[in-house]
Amino acid sequence: MQVLITGGAGFIGSHLCERLLRDDHDIVCVDNFITGTQSNVAHLRAGRRFRFLQHDISKPLDLPAPVDYILHFASPASPPDYLKYPIPTLKVGSLGTLNMLGMAKAKGARFMLASTSEVYGDPEVHPQPETYWGRVNPVGPRGVYDETKRFAEALTMAYHREHGIDTRIVRIFNTYGPRMRLNDGRAIPNFISQALRGEALTVYGDGGQTRSLCYVDDLVEGIRGLMDVAHPDPVNVGNPEEWTILELAKLVLELVNGAGSRIEFRPLPTDDPKQRRPDLATITRLTGWRPRVPVREGLAATIGWFRQHAQALAKS
Repeated sequence: MQVLITGGAGFIGSHLCERLLRDDHDIVCVDNFITGTQSNVAHLRAGRRFRFLQHDISKPLDLPAPVDYILHFASPASPPDYLKYPIPTLKVGSLGTLNMLGMAKAKGARFMLASTSEVYGDPEVHPQPETYWGRVNPVGPRGVYDETKRFAEALTMAYHREHGIDTRIVRIFNTYGPRMRLNDGRAIPNFISQALRGEALTVYGDGGQTRSLCYVDDLVEGIRGLMDVAHPDPVNVGNPEEWTILELAKLVLELVNGAGSRIEFRPLPTDDPKQRRPDLATITRLTGWRPRVPVREGLAATIGWFRQHAQALAKS
């Protein structure tokens, strides 16, 4: 297939480029480097099946070549990023999604939207099934990300119903692994970078809020399976292994051997969700997929990658 991946130089996007190249697909990777990095795809650029375009997909993209599949993964995804870039985040989720759906219609391409568990907001239903509509504060600081993803889902379904576009919506739960940025701002890179520097690990609130962490290789396999399944409604992809933030901080300290480090508690950010765990019944029924990498194993691999790339990451 000829596959267009927006946000392809980002954390998840670059792993998707790599995975689909292994299947001998031709990849057009589009990124404007607002949060993606050149280094994430540098090892792919010499390949004849890989083409890179630096472009902001909030603006129209003219691509004369045929396109069979569009994977729309462009967006700031961590709170520090979308709070720093609120307008670009809203634009890429609205105008960017509109532009890519328009291309899918014009090219006769299949379309996959990378949505997020953040559409559930601070949930009152646990674990979260796709049928849960969520509890989101539209005017809070996180609304620039949460609501643009909810809008992108609505736009995707409208194009599916009105124009018959073959669409997918993937609701991604907390994902971690190699190629996360040192200053990403999410819990895992924060904890690892702080532990490696011997600093106090920053835990917000009392650390009792939960997250369900999915290793990036597992996530990519889940996405790859959904690409071939005709199912337009949203599908959760994540790991149901639920941990408190405090438990994760202590595990990172153990794995880094940071006995000299300590945990420092700070006030909980506005609208920070208290719990996260995906109901995976839909993806299991559709594809048989389940995550394979336990959190301890995935964290060990991620810490190893951070150690190896610490100097380069500090300069990025």
